Amino acid sequence: MQFDTKIAVVIRNDLQAWQKLNVASFLTSGVAAAFPECIGDAYEDASSTKYLALIGQPILIYGADGPALSRALDRALTRNVTPAVYTEDMFKTTHDAANREAVKAVARGDLNLVGLAMRAERKVIDKIVDGLKFHS
Repeated sequence: MQFDTKIAVVIRNDLQAWQKLNVASFLTSGVAAAFPECIGDAYEDASSTKYLALIGQPILIYGADGPALSRALDRALTRNVTPAVYTEDMFKTTHDAANREAVKAVARGDLNLVGLAMRAERKVIDKIVDGLKFHS
């Protein structure tokens, strides 16, 4: 099945494994919050145990260095795509309000980005992540 939209997460390559997983989790929650229509139906197993719904389309995860993350952010904003962002400063906070304050305190060009996530039309996402490789 091919979707009209694509979800892409871009994570800085030099993070520790736990940081990469943390960033990916937080960023995909931003996509889910902004696009509730991307959430599928709840799951149920053969024993009638209920499980939460998930995002119902593939999420492509790319790796990047700092400059490539900044370039992807600029490309997204130029194409009117509002991404979820995660900055290095957010690793030092302990709650959601402090995360927003950490981002608010820094001008866009000075953000120390560690991750982005976005959902848009397939061709638009392809242009935003052009040149990036899948995260390994």
